Amino acid sequence: MEPFQYAMFCLLVYMCFGDRVEDARVRDIEATQRELLGNFLSFQVFSFLPKVTKVVCRRRWEKLVSLRRRQEELFLPLVQARREAGADGDCYVDSMLKLTIPEDGDRALTDGEIVSLCSEFLSAGTDTTATELQWILANLVKYPAMQDRLRDEVAGVVGAADGEVREEDLQAMPYLKAVVLEGLRRHPPGHYLLPHAVHEDTMLDGYRVPAGAQINFAVGDIGLNEEVWDAPSEFRPERFLPGGEGEDVDLTGSKEIKMMPFGAGRRVCPGMALALLHLEYFVANLVREFQWCEADGEEVDLTKKLELTVVMKRPLKAKAVPLRLPPTATIAAA
Repeated sequence: MEPFQYAMFCLLVYMCFGDRVEDARVRDIEATQRELLGNFLSFQVFSFLPKVTKVVCRRRWEKLVSLRRRQEELFLPLVQARREAGADGDCYVDSMLKLTIPEDGDRALTDGEIVSLCSEFLSAGTDTTATELQWILANLVKYPAMQDRLRDEVAGVVGAADGEVREEDLQAMPYLKAVVLEGLRRHPPGHYLLPHAVHEDTMLDGYRVPAGAQINFAVGDIGLNEEVWDAPSEFRPERFLPGGEGEDVDLTGSKEIKMMPFGAGRRVCPGMALALLHLEYFVANLVREFQWCEADGEEVDLTKKLELTVVMKRPLKAKAVPLRLPPTATIAAA
């Protein structure tokens, strides 16, 4: 799991700041973000009567302030580098440097606001995607015939042994997309969405939901509805191929809701397309480069455990056997 998380985090840092950041700084950013997330629940106390809780929980407040200061020390030099470069690229920070707030006199974002948005970007896209990647790979290890079928599809599209899996290649891989969708249906990273609230009294299936009531959506259960899915507890990517019950599944919820790992409607996750791209790209490359099988004495256990996301109770331990020798090794073997 750790290599998956770090690979995903490095990619998001690159997307955020537009330059390859040295490994030591990436590690520092990752450690700071992880400490913030690890203390997320304990820091929530400051959402209530902050003038009082800052005094009552003084040490906790000092820790939060220290972490925020560390974020600024790590992020702002990278933001300033983009500002001095003219913010002409396509990275996340560049878009924020160009952004103005019409409701506030067309002002630019402050450095503090940019740091907060960068933090949100890095945190929201790392653990959820890395968690889902582990669940998908665990099923491909558990069901090697699926892995072989996926590898054959990738090889048939990419062609030459030394070719690369390009973004446009993914559109010609229906089984890859089916594997990713089945992973999201069977193992959504969050069992519940972030809580919502209704603005006015509402009737739902005969029940009155009072205005202001907090609403949670159990997306993990929606994807296991036996009235919608055939044998929902089984991992069957074929259900998302033509003729399957998930063939035309609508992840946005604009037509119907059979599954909603990203939420639905106006509050659907804005990173949905990016997450799908990352999952498809990583899965395609991992299967193309390696044969994944159970490590000795480490049978795949799909039991769940709730942490920040819904993770494997026993993290995946697999053996990765390289399928293609690098050019230097090929020459040496010859």
